[in-house]
Amino acid sequence: MTGTRKAVAGLFLLPALVLLGALVVYPIGYSVVRSFYNASGDGFAGFDNYKALFTDDGIRTALKNNIIWVVFAPTVATALGLVFAVLTERVRWGTAFKLVVFMPMAISMLAAGIIFRLVYDQDPNKGVANAVWVGVHDTFAQSSAFPKAHPGRESPLKADQGGFITTATVHTGRTVTLPLVGVAPDQMPGDAKKAVAAKPEPGKITGTTWQDFTRGKGVGRLGAPDPSELGYAGMRIEAVDTAGQVVASTKAASDGTFTLPAKADGARLRLPASNFRAPYNGVDWLGPALVTPAIIGSYVWMWAGFAMVLIAAGLAGVPRELLEAARVDGANEWQVFRRVTVPLLAPVLAVVTVTLMINVLKVFDLVYIIAPGSSQDDANVLALELYRKGFSEGQPGIASAIAVFLLLLVIPVMLFNIRRLRREVRR
Repeated sequence: MTGTRKAVAGLFLLPALVLLGALVVYPIGYSVVRSFYNASGDGFAGFDNYKALFTDDGIRTALKNNIIWVVFAPTVATALGLVFAVLTERVRWGTAFKLVVFMPMAISMLAAGIIFRLVYDQDPNKGVANAVWVGVHDTFAQSSAFPKAHPGRESPLKADQGGFITTATVHTGRTVTLPLVGVAPDQMPGDAKKAVAAKPEPGKITGTTWQDFTRGKGVGRLGAPDPSELGYAGMRIEAVDTAGQVVASTKAASDGTFTLPAKADGARLRLPASNFRAPYNGVDWLGPALVTPAIIGSYVWMWAGFAMVLIAAGLAGVPRELLEAARVDGANEWQVFRRVTVPLLAPVLAVVTVTLMINVLKVFDLVYIIAPGSSQDDANVLALELYRKGFSEGQPGIASAIAVFLLLLVIPVMLFNIRRLRREVRR
């Protein structure tokens, strides 16, 4: 078409062909050949390395996880991209929103992995995900401030169903002491005040529950509130009869004092297990059960913007007359979206989905960085298993077989994409 001779065209293409051969064709050919040899490379192994793909537990787990990745990651990312692309057309600040959503694409997989390793940290004081989760949980189910409290020496309390109960019954007109130890000073409730010894009241049972510990060797009186000791503010106290039924209950004041009515006479006082419930520590996002969905979430965070931009470009080419005609015919917005917009965007959605499928088949960085050592086996994928077999376990033959297997998985997807692009060109 340009009049250029074939020899000249070939000469200009030669550097690219040399690089393509050296960086793509030769490594593929060498991997195929190496996959038929043993670990040392000096013995022919036949198809033994390929048999290991379906018998090795680590590779089977990686294959299962790759299927999960291929099914869910492209689907969720494409669906979010479609929703974002459609909705941002309706708002004035749509461009700013697209910019924010697309920004993670500028971050490398390595950096994103480090970010989400911190996001999913188990400690709510470090991990954003658990900080939000614990905040929501504690709004509806407040955890106790005394998870490690327990009776000290010569205590009138004994263990009972996760809590503690007095060994003797209590009676009106008398005071009761319920001393505990084990709560760090910085973990005491913020409204706790200096413990006060309760005074007896006729027809009532009074008492004090407090932290019976004074810093300094030999300082303080055991079993009696000292000036530096704090009351257990908010501690729940129940009066339990001989049948185990709660006849009265109350909560300790800021100074640890409490009062029970006359109907508690002859009962025993119990500090229920709810007082000592350990603080809710959130979800183990990187545990064996949730590590793969958690990593997929980080991938979607990165690639939803990519899907949104491509779909938005396709949406810009959709004839507005068709959308308006559907609305005139009485279709609501959901029907217009489902029956007009999505079918017209089907070629773009196919491109995005296929591209992401190819991308997730070789995902490595996020899994390697985000998954801790304790659950990396559960989050394993084929690309990571290839690295582990080839470099950590010294089995390059099996690693090469995994590489060839990955290539075989990608080829059908690539052929589908090429065929679809050719159909688009003919149109």
